[in-house]
Amino acid sequence: MANSAQAKKRARQNDVRRQHNAALRSKMRTHIKHVRSAISAGEKEQAQEAFKVAVPILDKMAGKGILHKNSASRCKSRLSAGIKTM
Repeated sequence: MANSAQAKKRARQNDVRRQHNAALRSKMRTHIKHVRSAISAGEKEQAQEAFKVAVPILDKMAGKGILHKNSASRCKSRLSAGIKTM
């Protein structure tokens, strides 16, 4: 347990940031799932629309450090490839 005031504040900040990052990560995963479900359903136009929404969110998460930039790029590439092969 934190003893100093500085350590107590740090623990509070870490908890708030952890919850915030978890919410952003959940949002990102939800949008990825929307694209994947549209791809598996064979709905190309819906998949393309979901992809257009998901790409800026992935870029934003990479910019915030929630997701590594290469991971975001790989995810975008795989989603795009999935749409192209439909």
